[in-house]
Amino acid sequence: MTLTLPLAPQAEIAADIEVNLERSRRPQYGRYLDELDPGQVFEHPRGFTFERANMLDFARTYMQANPLYLNLEYARAHGFRDLPASPQMVFNVTLSLGVQNDSEKAIANLGYYQVQFLRAVYPGDTLRAFTKVLERKDRGPDKPGIALIRTVSVNQDDEVVLQYERKIMVAWRGDRLPTTPAAKASVPFPGEDKPSAHLPQAQGDYGRGLTGPNTYFEDFVPGDIIVHANGRTITEEHMALTYLVGNSHPLHFDRVYSSGLSGKMSGEPIVYGGLVFAWLEGLASRDVSEHALWELGFTEGYHTQPASAGDTVGALTRILAVEDAPGIGDYGIVTMQLIGVKNISAAAALEEYGADLFLKEDSKRALGKDKIPAKIFEIERRLLIRRRPR
Repeated sequence: MTLTLPLAPQAEIAADIEVNLERSRRPQYGRYLDELDPGQVFEHPRGFTFERANMLDFARTYMQANPLYLNLEYARAHGFRDLPASPQMVFNVTLSLGVQNDSEKAIANLGYYQVQFLRAVYPGDTLRAFTKVLERKDRGPDKPGIALIRTVSVNQDDEVVLQYERKIMVAWRGDRLPTTPAAKASVPFPGEDKPSAHLPQAQGDYGRGLTGPNTYFEDFVPGDIIVHANGRTITEEHMALTYLVGNSHPLHFDRVYSSGLSGKMSGEPIVYGGLVFAWLEGLASRDVSEHALWELGFTEGYHTQPASAGDTVGALTRILAVEDAPGIGDYGIVTMQLIGVKNISAAAALEEYGADLFLKEDSKRALGKDKIPAKIFEIERRLLIRRRPR
């Protein structure tokens, strides 16, 4: 059915309408701490349709080396029905969809926990995201508090694609304007208490020469430290890239907003941390994840220092554990620690800071150690990696 609306010539009328400043409205988004109630559920606006062009652009922009996200024939040979979106893109889009409701007023993102990728995302898939407030920690009337939230994204078939938890630091509202009410969720909060990853079945051995010979499961031994050779200088491109994944926090692209803040966040817009994570993972990918079939997930992830345009980031990986993948003989599971540094090469950072690079920054005070100003990120991740063909 088509709606038809006749259009008359449009007359200019603004000069004839009296300005009434008392009628001005100032919509506010995100939530202050007292507006985040445990048990509260948000269904986030807009959604996001993935297309092959933006999936390839994301993989290339963040220097991804795994052919799964770059080469359609390679992906099909490994059982995927189409080119899958990189897990980093799925994570960034899902987190960004929630910012308008849950963290646009946040002072800081404090950590990522139990991030689990359950299904592949293909061209044409459309994701919706939901967040549930799990806990709210009051640190006193004059201090910002901490909210623990759980976010889930589902595809157009209502299948869970990704779920994770994160902590955000948020101030009390005080005498500031209240935020715009969020729409009531149209469905019960999704998510899986006993999640499983739904993996493809490899169909052939296409493209063995497209990957390096030293990144199979057998090449990783607990204790190995891999110093990734290249860095990546971030430019003001990061502001446009932030909105390409849908993140609406003004700290990342609004210079008037960011320069009006106090403390170390004041000044130029801060690079959205999800992009920093994506660049670090991409810098590491040709050394650790070329043969990965699946990003099982990551946890205990922290942005320990902010990054700004002009900073150059680098990455190191430490292998923590290797294990068999139950029922999947051609693959094994590798657990690794990814560390990010800025304005120093990864090799120089390892030489200067040594084993302290791999200690959690928040644990250093109890150990009588200083935090490392050049360290910007830490996380543990688990990958399903192919065994070397016999």
